[in-house]
Amino acid sequence: MKFVCEKTLLTEAVTNVSRVIPSKSSIPALEGVQIKAVGDKLYLTGYDMESGIKTTIDAEVEADGEIVLIARLFADMLRKMPGDKVSIEVDEKNLTVIKSGLSEFTILGIPSDEYPELPEIEKEKSINIKQSVLKSMIDHTLFAVATTDNTKPVHTGSLFELKDNILNVVSVDGFRLALRREKIDLDENLRFIVPGKILSEISKLLDEEGENDAYLMVSKRHIVFEIGRYSIVSRLLEGEFLDYANSIPSGSVSTVKISTRSFIESVDRVSLLISDRLRSPLRVIFDKDKIKISCSTSIGKSYDEFSCAFKGEKVEMGFNNKYLLDALKAAGTDEVRLEISGPLSPIKIMPPEGEEFLFLVLPVRLKNEP
Repeated sequence: MKFVCEKTLLTEAVTNVSRVIPSKSSIPALEGVQIKAVGDKLYLTGYDMESGIKTTIDAEVEADGEIVLIARLFADMLRKMPGDKVSIEVDEKNLTVIKSGLSEFTILGIPSDEYPELPEIEKEKSINIKQSVLKSMIDHTLFAVATTDNTKPVHTGSLFELKDNILNVVSVDGFRLALRREKIDLDENLRFIVPGKILSEISKLLDEEGENDAYLMVSKRHIVFEIGRYSIVSRLLEGEFLDYANSIPSGSVSTVKISTRSFIESVDRVSLLISDRLRSPLRVIFDKDKIKISCSTSIGKSYDEFSCAFKGEKVEMGFNNKYLLDALKAAGTDEVRLEISGPLSPIKIMPPEGEEFLFLVLPVRLKNEP
């Protein structure tokens, strides 16, 4: 195999397919990126037996062939080589010479036939959605995906549910819930659960400003995301997802409109006394035109307040500071609307108007002050 290509293109491609490549694996080839040179194209693949990323870039190919190179080492080499172009030549013993500018590395590659094949997906259903919209839906909900071992494995992913031309993406972890809605011009009923780990990587490949579409192709056990030059395949999670609709409180005793930044900054200030070693809930009082936040730990007390637009009854609630902050930071709006059903009911965080997103944060039971 022998080819020459733009170094920036190859570096970007290797970096992106490496997002799923494990640093250690019982199958050594999986620690590498598979490179196939055919015609005037390079085909690059990263895979961890659960999910894979493939891409294609242009190249001047002098001799077709394929090889697997250890991903982390190869990416570091490319980033630190000085030239604009890179040439790679592989002999029959898999000895690989990588040149750029005046720099040259010689490393031993892994035979490509040791690299596991990605699953062939037979498309059953498909969804087209603007990349910017899909990114927004993932970013709004990813924070609430469960990550701990003591939860149902199905909740380590996000539920995608398409019904009545509305696509819902939902994440839950037992302490909070995130729901994002979007109207989709597709009259299908679909329901599948995508692992949060691959959604995090997909978000990085999506164009935040782009009007180009992403394509989701769903089969019984797998999903393929087509994003520009990238194709991402992932195993779907199986199991019974939370009946999220019945977890959302109906009605409220109080409604608050508030500056998102003011709320975040206030929680940040009061939380300075909280650490992994010194844990304590925030005490939040919603009353008239003010929100009062306080905290007490063994090293002292903190207090802050700020103004809001308030309707309803005074409510005093306790919150885990991290869970509250995560939801507020994910909102991405200048203002949020809070709906409160009572001191022990989940608080609803929504946009100032409408219901494009909805976050639930469970309260913490407060002890009486001494």
